[in-house]
Amino acid sequence: MTPEALSALHARFGEQLSTVPAVLDAHGRDESGLEHVRPHAVVFALSEADVVDALALARTHQFAVVPFAAGSSLEGQLIPLRGGLSLDVSGMKKVVEVQPGGFQATVEPGVTYPELNRLVRAQGLFFPVDPGAEASLGGMASTNASGTGAVRYGTMRDNVLELRVALMDGRVIRVGSRARKTSAGYDLKHLFIGAEGTLGIITQLTVRLWPLPSHVVALRCPFPDVEAAAACAVSVMAAALQPERLELMDAEGLRAVNVHKGTSFPERPTLWIELASPSAAALEEALSLCRELCLDAGALEVGMARTAAERAALWEARHHAFYALKALYPDHTTLSTDLCVPLQHLPAIIAFTRAQVDAEGLHASLLGHVGDGNFHVLFHARPDDTTVWARIEAVYDRMIAQTLALGGTCSGEHGVGLHKRRFLAQEHGEALDLMRDLKMLLDPHGLLNPGKILPDC
Repeated sequence: MTPEALSALHARFGEQLSTVPAVLDAHGRDESGLEHVRPHAVVFALSEADVVDALALARTHQFAVVPFAAGSSLEGQLIPLRGGLSLDVSGMKKVVEVQPGGFQATVEPGVTYPELNRLVRAQGLFFPVDPGAEASLGGMASTNASGTGAVRYGTMRDNVLELRVALMDGRVIRVGSRARKTSAGYDLKHLFIGAEGTLGIITQLTVRLWPLPSHVVALRCPFPDVEAAAACAVSVMAAALQPERLELMDAEGLRAVNVHKGTSFPERPTLWIELASPSAAALEEALSLCRELCLDAGALEVGMARTAAERAALWEARHHAFYALKALYPDHTTLSTDLCVPLQHLPAIIAFTRAQVDAEGLHASLLGHVGDGNFHVLFHARPDDTTVWARIEAVYDRMIAQTLALGGTCSGEHGVGLHKRRFLAQEHGEALDLMRDLKMLLDPHGLLNPGKILPDC
C-alpha cells in the first residue's frame, strides 16, 4: 500500500482508520493457526457507504481488501496475504428489521448469531445456524457456516433469504428474495454465500427465523468405540426421528472438556442427540425409539438432559470442545479440518481416519455434526516438529482423497481459505476454470481477498 493510498484512506475515514501495530496484528490472523500476516491498515466500517468507499479507494490505488468481522474462521480466510486493507465490519451491528410473521430478520453483517437469538427469543423465535464461536452473520454467510443445528435446519445457504453485496466496480446489488422461494433469474445469492469475500462484500442479510421448539430433550450416549457411535448416528437418521442435533465427540475430546470445564462426562466416544416435538407425548415416543436404537447399537448407557439448564450445560461443553482441546496442549499448534461424506459412508470414513491417525502415531481428536455426514479432526503438534507435521499433512491428504472417492467434499462448513486450495481441482475438475472466470469477471484485478479459495488466484 502506497503512502498516497494511506493518505486517501485517512482523509476519508479519519479515526476509523488504524495502523496501530497491535490492531494490525489482531487483523492478521484467525483461528486457523496458520502464520499471521499484517495488513497495512485497518478500516472499521460503520455503514454500507464506508464499505463502498473503501472499495473505491482500493480500485483507485490497487490495494487488496480482506473483509474481517469476528475473526473466528478456521482455514485462513482472514489472513491478508498481500497486506493491503483489512476491512472490519464488526461495527455494522444494526438489526434493521424483525418480521415475526414472516419468520425473518434483516441485519448488518457484524451482528452475531447469539445477539440475534437473544433479541428474537422473546418472540418465540430463533436462528438455528450455530457454529459455536461468537461468529458474525456476515462471516457465517461468507463461509457458508454450519453447526450443530444443520442436521435439522440446514446451513447458511438454507437460511439466508436475501443479501446486499458491494462489488468491486462500485455497484451494490440485491440478490435473493425475502419471499420463501423464487424462480426468477439466475441464483446469484448462492454465488456469494461461501465465496469468502472473494467476489464481493456482504453489507446486509435477511435470514430465516424458526419457531422455538416447545418440548426438548437431549440424550448422551457413550459407546465402546467411535465406529459404533458413527454407525448409530446413521441408524438414528434412518429412523426418521428428525433430531434437532446429532453430534459425536471422541474420548480425547471429552477428556479435554472435562479438564477445561470441570465436568465428569464418561471419556468414551459419545453421541449427543437432541430431540424436539410439539407435544410431550410425541416426544416421549421418539425418546423411547431413540433410546432403543442406541442401546441396540452398543451404547453403554443413555443419559438424558431434560431441563433447559441441563441441556445448556451439555451443549456448552460440545461448543467449547475446540478450545478445550487447544487448552490441553498450550504449547502446540493446531490444525482443525472438516470433511463431509454421504451419510451411508460416515462409519467407513471415520474408521479410515482413525486408522490413519493411529498408524502414524499421531494425537488427534474426532468430533462433528455426524447427522449430516460432517465431521472434524483436530490435529496438534509442537510448531517446530517438522517430522510430525509432515505425517499430519500426509494423513490429511489421504483423508481428503478417500473422502472424495466416497463422493464427499473437502469441506462441509469451514470453507477453503488457504489450507484447502490444493484440493479444489481434485474435487471440481473442469468446473474450477469456470470459478476462475467468475472471479475475473467480478474482481478483474484480484483485489478482493486475494489468494483464497482458488489456486493461483
